[in-house]
Amino acid sequence: MLIDGPVEVVLPDGTTVTSDRFTVALCTCRRSRTYPWCDTSHRPRVRPGAANDAPDPDTARENGGQP
Repeated sequence: MLIDGPVEVVLPDGTTVTSDRFTVALCTCRRSRTYPWCDTSHRPRVRPGAANDAPDPDTARENGGQP
């Protein structure tokens, strides 16, 4: 979630964290290692070379469904 800054966030334990940035990305999925700030941990991770492991859907269609 992007919010115009600066912001002050009160966490459930009562701790207050602040950011003086013009725009602040807050984590809403709780996967961030820098919670409450977003570090894009919600994005799927791709193994190096994994893109080459998946069959190309266009090639599979041309070959009658076979990769």
